Amino acid sequence: MTDLPQRIEITEEGPREGFQIEPGPIPTADKIALIEALSDTGLRRIQAASFVSPKIVPGWADAEAVVGGFSPRAGVDYTALWFNAAGLRRALAFKDRLSIFGSVTVTASEAFTRRNLNRTQAEQLVAQRANIAAHREHGVAMERVSVQAAFGCNFGGEVSAAQALAVLGDAMALADDEGCAIRRVTLADSMGWATPLRVERLVGAVRARFPELAITLHLHDTRGLGIACAAAGLRLGVARYDAAVAGLGGCPFAGQPGAPGNIATEELVFLCEEMGVATGVDLPALLEAARLAERIVGHPCPSNLLRSGVRRVA
Repeated sequence: MTDLPQRIEITEEGPREGFQIEPGPIPTADKIALIEALSDTGLRRIQAASFVSPKIVPGWADAEAVVGGFSPRAGVDYTALWFNAAGLRRALAFKDRLSIFGSVTVTASEAFTRRNLNRTQAEQLVAQRANIAAHREHGVAMERVSVQAAFGCNFGGEVSAAQALAVLGDAMALADDEGCAIRRVTLADSMGWATPLRVERLVGAVRARFPELAITLHLHDTRGLGIACAAAGLRLGVARYDAAVAGLGGCPFAGQPGAPGNIATEELVFLCEEMGVATGVDLPALLEAARLAERIVGHPCPSNLLRSGVRRVA
């Protein structure tokens, strides 16, 4: 375990990714309440909302009301998600309270690109040139490449490390051509195909070709291996993770209704504590926020730690 990071950075995605997949509308006040509860746990980065079409993601029709309604805490970066110029403009209206940066988004599976975006991978790269131009127009830096379905796809099957690396290479070449200084890459297991071995292979391949990039792992617990994949990432020295309180979330376009969502933030924090890796997060406070999340959605959430709590002797 000599490669373990001393400390990790967590981006909490429970509010954004969690609420987008719920079948019924979540009251705006409840979304704000969860964001504020998470803000008091020691988390330093929270994805608060999604500025996407309400026709496609009706759960975030109230994005403006949510972002304008919570009370930002000092020392916490709040972010949001958007996929086009219209979403960017909506986010920029809150630049006084949101951390705004751009991402080049690509998908390692042609089948998922077609299903999710109704484009080929080549067409998605063309769309990313327009995305870069829109961000440049507003003075927003493109800092990250996000590779979706980086480990496998429910519609296209297995994705090898070589496939994912090739797609990342295309995105990096595009960014370089457009004069973007990419500093980070997110490897997203959008449909829960990752295993510890696949994490090792892809992280190793990315580091060998792009050693300058900081890696973030966005892991789903669809098949029960999410936290095992996080442990593999920690042993490789990966220091950035996306997670969702209570295990909320999941990709609404993955064709897996009812599947577990992202790795639970509290389980990731517990794992790190057991491995001697600092998170800066107050685990009891985070578990309280997880209980609030479960009450808000009105059904049991996937987090095992939420069920059992931390270890204690009766």
